[in-house]
Amino acid sequence: MANEAKTVRRILHFRIRTPTTETKQLLPFIKAAIPFYEAFGRTRIRLLHNVDDPTQFVQVVEYETEEAFEMNRQRVAGDPTLRAFLQTWRTLVSQAIEIDVYEDVTDAIE
Repeated sequence: MANEAKTVRRILHFRIRTPTTETKQLLPFIKAAIPFYEAFGRTRIRLLHNVDDPTQFVQVVEYETEEAFEMNRQRVAGDPTLRAFLQTWRTLVSQAIEIDVYEDVTDAIE
């Protein structure tokens, strides 16, 4: 039996709070960022809106491989265009963005 490379998933949660309930600026901006994430392979992006607190969002970024996750980290650190994009993104939120990184261990449960 050949050794199969195990898919490693990393899931980032960006907790975002906006100054108002108006999302006309935030949603198009987040959608415009999707190609930056997808440039590194299999990545899924979702935006969740808190129904009990309309100023709160969670952007979920799911990476299929550790390599894609690490490449994106390095790109954020070194790419001036991407850093400028992220700086603009930060101006649309009212508080610091909280970022959590998770590993999917669902398949490890037996």
